[in-house]
Amino acid sequence: MSRSSAEGQRPAGYWDLLVLVEYRAVLTASALSWAGDYLCKAAVALQVFDRTGSVLASASAFAVGYLPWLTAGPLFAAVAERYPTRSVMISCDFVRAVLIGLIAIPGVPVSVLLVLLFTSGLLAPPFEAARSALLPHLLTGDRYPVGMALNNTVFHLAQVLGYAAGGVIAGYSSHTALLLNAGTFVASAFLLRRYVELRPAALAATRRSGLWSETRQGYVLVFGDPVMRAIAFIVFATVTFVVVPEGLAAAWASEIDGGGATQGLIMVANPVGFAIGGLIPTRLARLRTRLVRPLAVLAPLTLVPALLDPPLTGILALVTASGVVMSLLLPAAQTLFRTVLPDEYRARAFGVMNSGIQIAQGAAILATGAASEPFPTAMVIGTWCATGVLVMLLVSSQSFTRPEPSALSPDSTERTP
Repeated sequence: MSRSSAEGQRPAGYWDLLVLVEYRAVLTASALSWAGDYLCKAAVALQVFDRTGSVLASASAFAVGYLPWLTAGPLFAAVAERYPTRSVMISCDFVRAVLIGLIAIPGVPVSVLLVLLFTSGLLAPPFEAARSALLPHLLTGDRYPVGMALNNTVFHLAQVLGYAAGGVIAGYSSHTALLLNAGTFVASAFLLRRYVELRPAALAATRRSGLWSETRQGYVLVFGDPVMRAIAFIVFATVTFVVVPEGLAAAWASEIDGGGATQGLIMVANPVGFAIGGLIPTRLARLRTRLVRPLAVLAPLTLVPALLDPPLTGILALVTASGVVMSLLLPAAQTLFRTVLPDEYRARAFGVMNSGIQIAQGAAILATGAASEPFPTAMVIGTWCATGVLVMLLVSSQSFTRPEPSALSPDSTERTP
């Protein structure tokens, strides 16, 4: 075999992605936006607590950032298909920069601050949906699963760094932290405008039927197609179990006589696991898609030993291991999802998937939080994830192939992948 032929069949690696100027710009812009979001969450929560002295008010300010995905998220995500993806991302960045800049003004009433924060959060769904729709145009073939793995790793690193920077900088000046957050959005918009090509909208004007109708079509597409439905259920079910340690970190830390530092360690263990998983050789990207089912079962299984009430080192090992498994599972599931998803539905399908993930995580934390009132947290988490193993065995038995070609479009019998 010739050298060029061998290179043509060589699995893609991170360098094959990073040599692409557009991808580098999108990845850097996304990392800035992600880090800025978490920096903002930490800064706003601290600012509200300092001004009100209320833990509930501070927690509410933290939770406001998640509400858009639970309310108008899918509807706003559908907007990303009506306009060029680059334009959508840049517009969202600039508007968020202005809104966060207003929050940074000293003396803004808490009620106004929360409204501005919620409005800013409404721009995350179209930004992320546009990015999701753009990536398949930048990453072809074997580059896509590698890119998803790298994106997930960078996202979790940005989460850790954003929380850490938000805590440190906001402790000095929450207004400074918020201005830095606004600056990340401006920098993101500059990178996208300077280095990313302007591409036409995925959904032509002649095919538009109204945002509500288009959003509904996204749900029909995802849950009406057997392959996409199977992948969606696996993702939703998996995050339902692995998110619990993060949501119950405060209670778990208290039960092992730990304080805020212990809580923080438990909360960042999963993102650290994601980062570690991202270091696994990228040549395994093709193999990952064959391992979706076993990885889906393994994700909750890693947390079942919580039943043994381990010390802090054991807790961190379990939660980190679950992050490693998820770092392998999610890119594989995203790759399978991409292969059966029509281009003009990418943004809407992303909105459906992300909203489902947010709802699944919130419901899981509420349910296990209630169960932790009468029972030890370690027991609740271990039992919850043991149940998760059984659920994942059932959910992962669904097929990822079709017996015959099927139409994917909710409103057409002619459209195929």
